Amino acid sequence: MRLTRSITALSLLLACAACSQTGHEATAKPTATRPAVHPVSGLPVVPLTVTSANGTHTFQVEVASTTEQQAKGLMFRTEMGENEGMIFPNKPPRPSSFWMHNTVISLDLIFIGPDHRILNIIPEAVPYDETPLRSDGVAAAVLELNGGRAAQLGLKAGDKVRW
Repeated sequence: MRLTRSITALSLLLACAACSQTGHEATAKPTATRPAVHPVSGLPVVPLTVTSANGTHTFQVEVASTTEQQAKGLMFRTEMGENEGMIFPNKPPRPSSFWMHNTVISLDLIFIGPDHRILNIIPEAVPYDETPLRSDGVAAAVLELNGGRAAQLGLKAGDKVRW
């Protein structure tokens, strides 16, 4: 009887351990077939590097790839880590325009050309401002970082971006 109870308790313990692997912790960890997912947006998170005169800077960025994801972007978000951001790929590349509608935090908008070099940077875009902020040419993507981060790192037009 005691052995049966021990086996039953051990079975329950193993079952609970297996259940915990299907929860949020399991989905937040990247695997070979599944990228990391941001806990707030649910978007995939990928590494992104910017190579500048000051060295290589690494970020973890959320990828807003659909029209709906891009329309929402970072609206209503109240914070973002200093080495985090969001990338908006343009397929096909095209002139881009952003605004800060319902965007609570100041952002640097970094427009990236088809050659993966920075076209231009709009620094410290003002929260809630609906003035269009445009790329200086055809953009393959737009990267949003915390306002002032690009200047802090010395990022400039012509720097190489990889994601």
